Amino acid sequence: QVQLVESGGGLVQAGGSLRLSCTASGRTFSGMGWFRQAPGKDREFVAAVTWSGHSTHYANSVKGRFTISRDNTKNTAYLQMNSLKPEDTAVYYCAATHMGINIPNDYTYWGQGTQVTVSS
Repeated sequence: QVQLVESGGGLVQAGGSLRLSCTASGRTFSGMGWFRQAPGKDREFVAAVTWSGHSTHYANSVKGRFTISRDNTKNTAYLQMNSLKPEDTAVYYCAATHMGINIPNDYTYWGQGTQVTVSS
């Protein structure tokens, strides 16, 4: 049974940092990604990384502030979020894919989500 478990969300002031973790169990994946959904908005792509860790992809809104990485020995992906802004407030979801990392619809497995709140 495949399971993705996120952790690391919380409340932080604008300009602060948080690191999200997502640990997968059940199997390995070719890519892992992070998505987010703010109240009243559609879910949007944030960042993704390939199994090797050599290829990453970011939404324009987080480039230069967020860094995605993964540790295959732990089957875990991380999202380091720096210079956080109030508009980053959302529920962040981890997702995994057996295909390419650039197509959101290719992500098959999803975590339960973790809340990130950035106060101004």
